[in-house]
Amino acid sequence: MSLKGLDYDSLNENVKKCQYAVRGELYLRASELQKEGKKIIFTNVGNPHALGQKPLTFPRQVIALCQAPFLLDDPNVGLIFPADAIARAKHYLSLTSGGLGAYSDSRGVPGIRKEVAEFIGRRDGYPSDPELIFLTDGASKGVMQILNAMIGGQSDGILVPVPQYPLYSATISLLGGSLVPYYLEESANWGLDINNLRDAIRQASFKGITVRAMVIINPGNPTGQCLSEANLKEIVNFCIQEKLVLMADEVYQQNIYQDERPFISARKALMDMGLPKSKDLQLVSFHTVSKGYWGECGQRGGYFEMTNIPQKTVDEIYKIASIALSPNVPAQIFLGLMVNPPKPGDISYRKFEQESKGILESLRRRARIMTDGFNSCRNVVCNFTEGAMYSFPQICLPPRAIEAAKKANKQPDVFYCLKLLEATGISTVPGSGFGQKEGVFHMRTTILPAEKDMPAIMDSFKKFNDSFMEQYEDHRGYSRM
Repeated sequence: MSLKGLDYDSLNENVKKCQYAVRGELYLRASELQKEGKKIIFTNVGNPHALGQKPLTFPRQVIALCQAPFLLDDPNVGLIFPADAIARAKHYLSLTSGGLGAYSDSRGVPGIRKEVAEFIGRRDGYPSDPELIFLTDGASKGVMQILNAMIGGQSDGILVPVPQYPLYSATISLLGGSLVPYYLEESANWGLDINNLRDAIRQASFKGITVRAMVIINPGNPTGQCLSEANLKEIVNFCIQEKLVLMADEVYQQNIYQDERPFISARKALMDMGLPKSKDLQLVSFHTVSKGYWGECGQRGGYFEMTNIPQKTVDEIYKIASIALSPNVPAQIFLGLMVNPPKPGDISYRKFEQESKGILESLRRRARIMTDGFNSCRNVVCNFTEGAMYSFPQICLPPRAIEAAKKANKQPDVFYCLKLLEATGISTVPGSGFGQKEGVFHMRTTILPAEKDMPAIMDSFKKFNDSFMEQYEDHRGYSRM
């Protein structure tokens, strides 16, 4: 019998090979348990509002007025909404060609792209061109657009950090390209060694793969480290020497939980190096409203900025973006509000500052509670979460646990995470979903559960972990790796 186009056996093989661990086996099992009535704590994905974070007031006020512009004509509007929110809503509506229900330019509303460019200029100290900024439905869509522009087949490789966020492995697989891993060093606080990058390129070349680009995630996901200025400049020099595009995933730039390594953008590091190097690197940088203290994951607002990309290439990317006609217009307004928030002296400034600082200070405390909690557990070791929204502890599994996992036909860390889920309701992601060195096992969890709940969650984890280790250890001792 002949197959129909959407019969499983006739599907694109790249679709069948594509894996996305963040919504994989653990998430599906957690969803089943939730339907059965078990209380589940979903720490598998950085989804702040789903774990109780309250939306910031000012942007929601502006969006409410933009979504319902007839409210602006109500004589009582000033009794409900502050004057600066009313003014900003009118400003954004004036930038559109028909309100939130109309398409925008395929790169996004020009006036909002200008606001993004001004934000980048303030952040880095160098002007940005709004014509080289594309607004997108979340940073993920921007990453997909750029990878799509570079990957033509299996011989096109992308250097990706391991452990890595599976957006990259999934998209590269879907496009039929080759992921070229470079391993971060856990013992050096997930540091990056340039020699490992050179080895990765040599090995790829031996396999007939041409490496086209290098991805950095700063601050790191799932590993939580922040890159130093010196490290960023090393990466810039390496990419110039190897003629690689640098893809800088900087979506967690507001999420910093220590003072030793503040966020520095790849663009600033490049520009600070001066001519001729500042003109030699092709760079694409990504940001979003989903993270930081905004946490607006469901709004799907993001952007990418291109630096030193040829105009003909920009035109081709614009052409492909035009196939989707327009990015989500309400999300573009969220993005404008993120890069141009209330300023000192504005009516809403004090409340906005109080809300945003409260969220970031709580996240800093939660990062410490979670790291210390993991490090108090038997056979668990965890680097401090310097930034982003995750802890990535190493779980030193006893040989008997690894053997039990094999008998259950599971990866050892999947086996551990499933046992944790069943016992506690804590839904995590096994380290194998992000990539890790052979024989080393991890799990990723967000630091996003409510601060008041964090001690109980860590206590629940500790009780499970110590019981698990007691069950599977042979009691002859087991050292950390």
